[in-house]
Amino acid sequence: MSLALLAAFVAATAALMLIPGPNVALIVANSLRYGAHGGLITVAGTSAAMALQLAVASLGVTALLGELGQAFEVLRWLGVVYLVVLGARAWASPADDLSRMQAVSPGKTFARGFLVSLTNPKTLAFYAAFLPQFLDPGAALGRQMAILSVAFVATALVIDGGWAVLAGRARFVLGRFGRARNRLTGGVLIGAAVGLALTRR
Repeated sequence: MSLALLAAFVAATAALMLIPGPNVALIVANSLRYGAHGGLITVAGTSAAMALQLAVASLGVTALLGELGQAFEVLRWLGVVYLVVLGARAWASPADDLSRMQAVSPGKTFARGFLVSLTNPKTLAFYAAFLPQFLDPGAALGRQMAILSVAFVATALVIDGGWAVLAGRARFVLGRFGRARNRLTGGVLIGAAVGLALTRR
């Protein structure tokens, strides 16, 4: 694989990741609630799920999963329900005192990021369609898939980490409007749920 092809892949990946989806919604929501460190823990969870999905796509299992359309639908709706529950909880939360950083549970926050990313079935189909466009048929495909997968996750860590830091800083700007901030957090998550619900196989 040439450096030019890899650079094109990273640029395309970065452009796609700048479009907010369920992962970014949860990262921003957790950063608004817990600060940048809560958002970064969420990024670790979403990135771990991406790595797992990329491994599945690299092994060619996506073709088999594509035959299980109903299973994809169930997975998608589980993700929708989970995002709505998180959003409703955030919406109904009392205003926080931002003079004290709210405690964050690393395990729960990581797990939430992992589950939200994993329950987006469109991701597997996207990987299967997107990654092969950057493969050189004359080189070892397994090695190329490994390189692209690492580059994809690394790009996600940088861009999603940026979302977390920016939202963490905005948290203090919105600090005087505690109730409104919680409703913004809830609204972002519920909006992501609506977007996921409206996606089609």
